[in-house]
Amino acid sequence: MRIGLVTDTYLPQVNGVTTVTRRMVETLRSHGNEAIVLAPRYADRSPGGGGNEHRVPSVPYPPYPAIRLSLPVSRSAIRYLDQARPQLIHVATEGPLGLLGRRYALRRGLPLVTSFHTNFPQYSRHYGAGVLEPLVWRYLVWFHGPARLTQTPGHAVQQDLVRRGLRQAVVWGRGVDCRQFTPTRRDETLRFRLGVRPGQALILHVGRLAFEKNLETMVEAWRVAREALGPEARFVVAGAGPAEKLIATQMPWALRLGFLTPDELGALYASADLCVLPSRTETCGLVALEAMASGIPVVAANAGGFRESVEHERNGLLAQPDDARDFAQAIITLARDPNRRAEMGREARRSALLRDSRIEDRELLACYAALVGGQSVEAACAA
Repeated sequence: MRIGLVTDTYLPQVNGVTTVTRRMVETLRSHGNEAIVLAPRYADRSPGGGGNEHRVPSVPYPPYPAIRLSLPVSRSAIRYLDQARPQLIHVATEGPLGLLGRRYALRRGLPLVTSFHTNFPQYSRHYGAGVLEPLVWRYLVWFHGPARLTQTPGHAVQQDLVRRGLRQAVVWGRGVDCRQFTPTRRDETLRFRLGVRPGQALILHVGRLAFEKNLETMVEAWRVAREALGPEARFVVAGAGPAEKLIATQMPWALRLGFLTPDELGALYASADLCVLPSRTETCGLVALEAMASGIPVVAANAGGFRESVEHERNGLLAQPDDARDFAQAIITLARDPNRRAEMGREARRSALLRDSRIEDRELLACYAALVGGQSVEAACAA
């Protein structure tokens, strides 16, 4: 098969969308298929995923420079796709390049698959632009409407899309690599380098440092937990983004590691004792699954996709999304109870194994094959 993958974010940028898109590329290529990638060109011109890919010039989005904006019309991109002759177009994002990929598939009469990764309507509420939410939904329903399949990583989001008329929505994209993220990567030397003393609990946050991630709640929760725990805990933040200044100024005592590669994250997760995730807008919350696969419990917001992976009191704890005291109490409870952490960590690993990405990868290939072969959407979903 020759599958065209179009995305507004890709390597070297690392986020949930690029992680899933890269998985698609590797799955296709490892099984003898061709992955044809159309993605933005980044300023440093760093290499991407290799293989057959075309980079479109882009500029940084001023409020968030890590996000790139490309023109939705590119003759070189169209020529590239025409020469590559994809049999199906999969659009991973709803931005300018996504529009280009959508238009190309419809004009060439190719099967179109789309992904719904990011809950932009909730983002508009978070940034004080809730009045725009109906318009955002109208655009998203229009964008995904012609797709034969729309993949989204959470059941709640999938059901919401179906209610809005996108009956082709299916759950896909919540698999985790349980070989890369594993408890066997725990490293006591790394803990020492991070300043963790014997008997201390390493409390971790991993993710894009952006205001829609509810970081204000985490800042207050960590402040309360630190006051209660004192030398019993070490607080570490991994990630980058526009809210870095908030973390630096409000939590100068927390160790900030900045951007880490997936390989570095694998060792960090496994070497931590619990991971705190306050976001209420996740469609899946892949970071929770990565932490769980690494054998550590998660303290997460009782919202969005976290509710579909974190089972309260079994493999982690769920806290009220905007209740810093609730988060703090959950952190304190686990930080002071290593036996409970260990049992929850074992359950977390068992839960993550049920979401192993290899299971989803087989489903993806069967789905593509069905659509390329002209089968119905129902056949593609059941394949």
